[in-house]
Amino acid sequence: MVEMPMIAKGADELYLLPGMSNRHGLVAGATGTGKTVTLQVMAEALSSIGVPVFAADVKGDLSGISQPGKSSPKFDERVKSLGLGEVKFAGCPVVFWDVFGKQGHPVRATVSEMGPLLFSRILNLNDTQTGVLTLVFKIADDSGLLLLDMKDLQAMLQHVGEAAKEYQTQYGNISAASIGAIQRGLVALGQQGGDLFFGEPALNIEDLLQVDANGKGVVNILVADQLMQSPQLYATFLLWLMSELFETLPEVGDQEKPKLVFFFDEAHLLFNDLPSVLQGRIEQVVRLIRSKGVGVFFVTQNPIDVPDTVLSQLGNRVQHALRAFSPRDQKAVKAAAQTFRANPKLNVEEVITQMGVGEALVSFLDEKGIPGVVERAMVCPPHSQIGPITTEQRAAIIKGSVVAGVYETVVDRESAYERLKGKVVAAGTGTVPTGASAPAASGSGWLGNLEAAGTALGGVLGGSGSSRRGDTVVQAMVKSAARTMGSTVGRQIIRGVLGSLLGGSKR
Repeated sequence: MVEMPMIAKGADELYLLPGMSNRHGLVAGATGTGKTVTLQVMAEALSSIGVPVFAADVKGDLSGISQPGKSSPKFDERVKSLGLGEVKFAGCPVVFWDVFGKQGHPVRATVSEMGPLLFSRILNLNDTQTGVLTLVFKIADDSGLLLLDMKDLQAMLQHVGEAAKEYQTQYGNISAASIGAIQRGLVALGQQGGDLFFGEPALNIEDLLQVDANGKGVVNILVADQLMQSPQLYATFLLWLMSELFETLPEVGDQEKPKLVFFFDEAHLLFNDLPSVLQGRIEQVVRLIRSKGVGVFFVTQNPIDVPDTVLSQLGNRVQHALRAFSPRDQKAVKAAAQTFRANPKLNVEEVITQMGVGEALVSFLDEKGIPGVVERAMVCPPHSQIGPITTEQRAAIIKGSVVAGVYETVVDRESAYERLKGKVVAAGTGTVPTGASAPAASGSGWLGNLEAAGTALGGVLGGSGSSRRGDTVVQAMVKSAARTMGSTVGRQIIRGVLGSLLGGSKR
């Protein structure tokens, strides 16, 4: 049986059981109560038993997990009070990721993988605009036009807007006002740096599941301080990543330990103004993703930030202090107290407002999946550095990473932008450029899709670089074909469970 280091200590020693880590969890508490350190301690413990971790670093503090810690009066006092004995300081193997490619390896997705509904959430579109964007994706699929990066989507929007009358009979009315609103949203997203996120090479999920030579799970840290300035992009990116894990990983059932534990920091951003249909799919993914060996821990200031239907699925709880200054705060205190398995020796509702920094109410699942009786406990100090690392330390880690050089160079293969641009150039001669399918004609879409799929597969066999690192030839062929084909099955494969299920028959 795999044993994990102690997380906290109250009347008893409290352990997060590896076999129950995929039953999800919650780390909550007011600002400054110790949530980040708790996350660090849990990530350390998981890494030590060979479980990879993914976590967003919204303040830069989590980067210290890569370096050994050191003694201090406060640290020594905590160690003594918990009776931990001698502490061996050690860092964890870390890979830094950064959407903007400045403080970590670039992380990208294609426009097509993101899908129209998640894209609509990033752009904060209304229902009408979302419907038009869905039609644009549908027309691109039917015409065999790849949507990989921002310029592909912008070119496709311009093309559909200019040819709206031609498409009206087959696809319905396409509002020029909605096209304009989407285009303006894309310009704003590009100015925020969002255009760096969309493109190739796209993230290979397998690269998040690394274990180092010593058997420690790699801690994947998403550098999110700049990304947090675009909260919709941040939340939607993590939502997309969670859905990609669900879609990509095979069913494994209950195991000794999870394949990956995913910490979703600032979780309130995910659920803010969330359409009910999207919330329903998130609930479904959270419920089912544990069978893929993935545990999801939501980290937030207030437990009422998480919908009850999701909260009920979070079996492992660490609740730091809450403040009760407003009616909403008082509601949160009461709600948090009621979610724990009662301890007759503890008035949870009273204690939850009195705890100091590093103290928490803790309840982990036991071997049978039953929540433990809540205990007031002190969280163990981490064995790694608390606080950010230096620029030089970060650069050294990035340079020596297992994925160094894999994602740094952008691949810009032929896609919607190039084909539509070529089509405009050829229009004066009355010819259609090779590989460009005629739009809107009923029954012509499959030919363009087949041709594009053949081109993509041929590119893989010819070593064009379109396959992801680590894929076999067959896997690369399947992925490339799936990204190219406009069939319903192909779109479901590439857009993930959220995009495909939510799109329904509208695509």
